[in-house]
Amino acid sequence: VFILDTDRALVLLEEYCKKLRKPEEQQLKKAIRKVMGIFKSSLFQALLGSFKKKATRHGTTSHTSLPAALACDVLGCPKD
Repeated sequence: VFILDTDRALVLLEEYCKKLRKPEEQQLKKAIRKVMGIFKSSLFQALLGSFKKKATRHGTTSHTSLPAALACDVLGCPKD
């Protein structure tokens, strides 16, 4: 289980969006912006908080960030 780092994932997604300039990339850019909106939502943050509390209680957290790891996996970013 991972410590949830939405701020890092949002930074990675924003950096990737800046690279999407071609007309054929605009649909992907729009989809990524929707995901970013979800990550910023209070409902998502509350769910992450609940998940993190449960993981911490069970001693199953690690130093890796789940949202950032997902963003890196999708975008091909190097892992820490």
